[in-house]
Amino acid sequence: MTARALDRVLGQARACVLCAGRLPRGPRPILRATATARILIVGQAPGTRVHETGIPWNDASGDRLRAWMGIDRRAFYDEARVAIVPMGFCYPGRDVAGGDAPPIPECAPLWHPRILPLLENVRLTLLVGGYAQRFHLGAEAGRTVAETVAAWRDHLPRRLPLPHPSWRTTAWERRRPWFRHELLPELQKLVSRLL
Repeated sequence: MTARALDRVLGQARACVLCAGRLPRGPRPILRATATARILIVGQAPGTRVHETGIPWNDASGDRLRAWMGIDRRAFYDEARVAIVPMGFCYPGRDVAGGDAPPIPECAPLWHPRILPLLENVRLTLLVGGYAQRFHLGAEAGRTVAETVAAWRDHLPRRLPLPHPSWRTTAWERRRPWFRHELLPELQKLVSRLL
């Protein structure tokens, strides 16, 4: 029953055109989920390469996230085990500084309450970046991504906040050796156990 309900809602989400007028490349909702998934990844929104291929995290940031998790592409894209439901399902365009624009703000409030309760087998949710952390942690989120990720143990075992795995995070990681020496081994242990 849950699987059918999830399939129905996912079909509706993939057909969504609510924000079509604000999307520079048009709507192309990109998400993956099945009722059996044990890990949920909530990131920001698709970038240009992801929009072009239709495959979530199909870019350098995805390579880095998979390395953090300690898994290969085959395991990462196994929908039976890993669900990917970002804050924004469509590519939002560029911001004035030349990076990706924020996710369209109506997307997560519309779809997450309809999709996430149907992911009954999820045991670990990775909250990747500030948008996901603020939305899903609410008052439990720190003032910054760094503050929220520094308090990662407070959110276990169900949720784990992570910075966005872009190249910009390299310097962030160097200044925070605990991320590589403490958080990532715990993340890899949790992922291995769940997969």
